[in-house]
Amino acid sequence: MTTVIDLDRETVAAGLADGSLVLVDVREPHEFAAGHIPGSVSLPLSSFDPGDLAAYEGRRIVFSCAAGVRSVQALMLSQAAGLDLSEHYRGGFKDWILSGGPVEG
Repeated sequence: MTTVIDLDRETVAAGLADGSLVLVDVREPHEFAAGHIPGSVSLPLSSFDPGDLAAYEGRRIVFSCAAGVRSVQALMLSQAAGLDLSEHYRGGFKDWILSGGPVEG
């Protein structure tokens, strides 16, 4: 059974600001390079390996993509690998941009 918890921009921004979460951007490298949420890390869905998340063990991992579809796919892959993860940024990068959030890249 897949558990998906949708987070909004305010929750993601607060977690990034206080360092309590790691925002894992699963968009492709060219998308990430063109612009990304400051502080996010790139782990593209096309080569996604849940084992790579071990580098962030002990921190709250939240997935993000362009609009919230690929982030759920990464979440499902992580849960299938036995990881206790359930959060993603509903709306993703598009929501961030439309809300006027800062962008790097």
